[in-house]
Amino acid sequence: MANSKSIYMGPRLKRFRRELGLTQGQMATDLEISPSYVALLERNQRPFTADMLLRLARTYKVDIGTFADDGGAETASRLQGLLKDPIFADIDLPPLEVSDCATSFPGISEALLRLYTTYREEQLAFADRQAEGSGESDAPDPVGEARRFLTARRNCFPALDDAAGRLAELAPGYDGAVAYLKEKHRLRVRRFGPDLMMGLVRRYDRHREEIWLSDTLDRSSATFQLGLQLVYLELRDAIEALIAEASFDTDNGRRLLRKALARYAAGAWMMPYADFAREAETRGYDIEALARHFGASYEQTAHRLTTLHRPGQERVPFFFIKVDPAGNVLKRLDGAGFPFARHGGGCPLWSLHRVFASPRRIVTQWVELPDGQRFFSIARTVDAGGGSFGAPKVERAVALACAQEHADKLVYTRADPSLSPDRATPIGVGCRLCQRAHCLARAAPPIGREINRDDYLDANEPFAVSVE
Repeated sequence: MANSKSIYMGPRLKRFRRELGLTQGQMATDLEISPSYVALLERNQRPFTADMLLRLARTYKVDIGTFADDGGAETASRLQGLLKDPIFADIDLPPLEVSDCATSFPGISEALLRLYTTYREEQLAFADRQAEGSGESDAPDPVGEARRFLTARRNCFPALDDAAGRLAELAPGYDGAVAYLKEKHRLRVRRFGPDLMMGLVRRYDRHREEIWLSDTLDRSSATFQLGLQLVYLELRDAIEALIAEASFDTDNGRRLLRKALARYAAGAWMMPYADFAREAETRGYDIEALARHFGASYEQTAHRLTTLHRPGQERVPFFFIKVDPAGNVLKRLDGAGFPFARHGGGCPLWSLHRVFASPRRIVTQWVELPDGQRFFSIARTVDAGGGSFGAPKVERAVALACAQEHADKLVYTRADPSLSPDRATPIGVGCRLCQRAHCLARAAPPIGREINRDDYLDANEPFAVSVE
């Protein structure tokens, strides 16, 4: 008889048992095995048999496919990406050991990933300080506090997804939200012009029991604003529970995180996790098609694509960034291990900074980082403001990027065979952190490198560095 591959998933069984609130003895009774056998399974000293998997499925009414695959492979892939950093270059780290660590010790693996994320954030912050000069104060950074919290959790909050999904069943879409607010909260939704809104896009008038929305908002923006109001009315406790997990040096950091989580939940209400994940895969992550299907804007849809990291229901991990024409970073969400400067000073060779020349047209590009990692980028401009003649309007650029191993799932790579990772554009995280030599686009010398000392040689590049 051919031997099948042994399945070891002790840590998963242990977490599952604890989630159910069971002791080893109680689980043993349920499964009709001995407590010592449960202990051996949890310590990976015994493999799972087909019979044992079926017992788990029957006894606890779980989808064994989901139980057996709770992100170990995806965690291993993230660890492999982390270990490509040059600081680990002198350590022999076989892929099998990395995979074993991710599978057998998921908690430790996640802790290492969060620690490395913090290290990279500090490295990027240091580069920003160097770029801005030594005059930067040590004042707390509330934006950085909120951003670190979101990044450490990969911008994925299953509790909010679940709560928002239930709310979407009760109040689906714009019309459903209007009816639900009227029926449950006795709130009437009204639309007013700029003269009454006085610069606001949404206002909750408790005395009149009304929600005012600006009539300059398009349908997707108005729906999102109603979703935000629903979230603040119904999901505040779930948001506060998440905020309680964080520590802040400033009240502003706490407020910014509350707003970010509320907007996350509003997006999850418009685009419920299970439905959105299924459609994203079916449509090849076509952002415009998904936006039309869910009645959302391009930016809202791109933002939602970065959140699909639920264990057992993961989809393509994306990095998201939004910048203004001056290169200032307005929003950055990392779900793909894609490092980039926190505030500005990004690489001008990235097409993200060139899409302003062709508004609302999607521009794709393969890029390669100095460590050899390749990513596929999807960039486009989006508008904010406007809605009436003469109303102020600003243009920003947003980009999604995913690692090479996931790019074949995207409709964008399948549509144009000429796009090849072998022709990737070399880019850097930021000039201060980029060690590439002979770069015509360089705006600052790299940290720790010496400028070319030879006065009799002049390169056709700014800040030429010594290659010794």
